Amino acid sequence: MSNGEWAKPITHHPSPITHHPSPVNDIHSLRTHLMNWLFTPLFVLWIFSTASGYMATLNFANKPYDLALLERAQALGEQLGLGSGKERLNSRITLPENTIAGIKDQVYYSVSTADGKHLAGNATLPRPPASLSAKKGPVFSDTSRKDEKLRMVTLHYPYSGGGEILLQMAETVGKRQDLARGILGNIVIPQILLILMAAGAVWYALKRGLAPLEHLRQGVERRSRDDLSHLDESRAPEEVRPLIRAVNDLLERLNRVVESQKRFVADAAHQLRTPFAGLKTQAELALREEDSERKQHALTQILAGAERCNHLVNQLLSLARNEPNAQLVGALEPLELNNLAQETTMLWVPQALEKHIDLGFEGFRKAVPVRGDAVSLREMIGNLLDNAIRYTPPGGTVTLSVGYESGGGVLRVEDDGPGIPPEHRDQVFERFYRILGSGQKGSGLGLAIVREVVTLHDARIELDCGKQGKGMLVTIRFPHHHAF
Repeated sequence: MSNGEWAKPITHHPSPITHHPSPVNDIHSLRTHLMNWLFTPLFVLWIFSTASGYMATLNFANKPYDLALLERAQALGEQLGLGSGKERLNSRITLPENTIAGIKDQVYYSVSTADGKHLAGNATLPRPPASLSAKKGPVFSDTSRKDEKLRMVTLHYPYSGGGEILLQMAETVGKRQDLARGILGNIVIPQILLILMAAGAVWYALKRGLAPLEHLRQGVERRSRDDLSHLDESRAPEEVRPLIRAVNDLLERLNRVVESQKRFVADAAHQLRTPFAGLKTQAELALREEDSERKQHALTQILAGAERCNHLVNQLLSLARNEPNAQLVGALEPLELNNLAQETTMLWVPQALEKHIDLGFEGFRKAVPVRGDAVSLREMIGNLLDNAIRYTPPGGTVTLSVGYESGGGVLRVEDDGPGIPPEHRDQVFERFYRILGSGQKGSGLGLAIVREVVTLHDARIELDCGKQGKGMLVTIRFPHHHAF
């Protein structure tokens, strides 16, 4: 038995094309993305640092000036004789000096009773907050007078007239704010300079870091459309190398598909040239013939040639479809080999009866699970049966059997034809290989298609002699698959 062809035509069912609109590309460049993520937190931290630094500066600036304000208030209390029982509230006083050159703060004081009666002073000052008024020691508070911000200290003294007397001294905050601004400036300006220096350093580092990607982009851009060689990953950063390896894997698979298509086109062109040339010749003869009997013979030859062309085209399409590079792994699904093999065998009964061949099927007693593509498996079984029927002499037998061995399905096709000599058993799987002197017409694609389907399903194929050393036995063993 040698490889022949399967004449069953391949039917293509076009599926509706659904258009899925692509989402709007709103992704920034990698450089912009990194700059945003680096400097946005840095800017937020700078704002927080400035605000917290300003508050801390005000707090520290208040402490020495509060101490000076307290000393001036206590000195004023001594001038007025507060708490001595001999208060000199009407005496002419001199406010203690505590000024800085170029900054003149206004100083106000007020002496009043606990119930708010004004006794002396150069201004009427607001009472301290209720939450602080209960304290007996010095009470510092922030207040205002006529749109002027003031820092005030309140002292409590016993009053000879009974009860308590309050001394309030306040000053404007010019010196304090100037000191706070000076300290804050010494903090913020260096921070701004550091941020600018960091921005320059990061931008330069990103430019240098992304330079290999730019070099890679330029290399891909300069490539011709036929260049599917691997991209060079030696100069790429470590983080980008997995992506380049994935692209190289895709290029390798694409290259295999392209080579497969080129091989298919070359095979099709080579094999179709001769039969179509014969059709043309026979058609020209039919046109020139006037004798009806010879014209009928030419037309018969044209029909036979058209059938051979149909055979060849169908097998070329079947071969292209079953190449592993043209298949998707996700197309394989759980199947039951018993039913599939029996249904396919029934389709070949008419051809077997026409040649007076006993075609039999021996199923397994249980379900035989395999993972595969139903269409491809039917084409494989059909080609095996076609070869067996084609090369088995009239009156012979062809048997297809299904089994389950070592956890995997097994399919066997046995005939009592001439078989394949051992020296040809490796070559018969090559495309268009035919054994000379076999006496049968064919394209030499039958077993090539079988091999592609076997490869697609990770199965193994074995060629051996049939029973008693006669005929041919083809065994296909599928990989392990759990039973249903």
